[in-house]
Amino acid sequence: MGFSNHIRRGHPIISFLLILFGIIALSLSAWLTARFNRFNDFTDISERDRVRFTLFASIWTVVTTALFGGLFWVSPEGAMTSILVHVVWLVLTWIIWTAAAAAVTEMLGGGLNCNDITGFNYCGQLNALEAFAWIEWVLVTFAVIVVIIRAIMSAKRGDGYRGGLAV
Repeated sequence: MGFSNHIRRGHPIISFLLILFGIIALSLSAWLTARFNRFNDFTDISERDRVRFTLFASIWTVVTTALFGGLFWVSPEGAMTSILVHVVWLVLTWIIWTAAAAAVTEMLGGGLNCNDITGFNYCGQLNALEAFAWIEWVLVTFAVIVVIIRAIMSAKRGDGYRGGLAV
């Protein structure tokens, strides 16, 4: 079984996982954003803004992953599913999730002990948001590594970076 077959099988799996965990992070951050907007009970402006940025990261991931997953399903060797497009999209997504996960982690000081009085109103939800942000970061990191390996193999073979990811 060639590497292309692994890509054809793995792409839908990683896309599904990115969408699944993205929807979970989206749900958490949207709920927190709605609570903050309604009750203004955030600890400080930075807490509100970091949760909103994680909401953006989640929406970005769910929408663009669904788009690229659909394009890859229809035409795995098309221009929009090329290695170069995947590298650019994944690196941008990786930067977004690095910023979101790091911002939430810094805000929580690495995590909250919900048994202690911490000053945060939504301790469990914030801890879960941090966890799912890092899960998304790990998945995107794995995808970036695989696509970069595929790009190097394609360049060495002489196909360049415009070829399909699964060629």
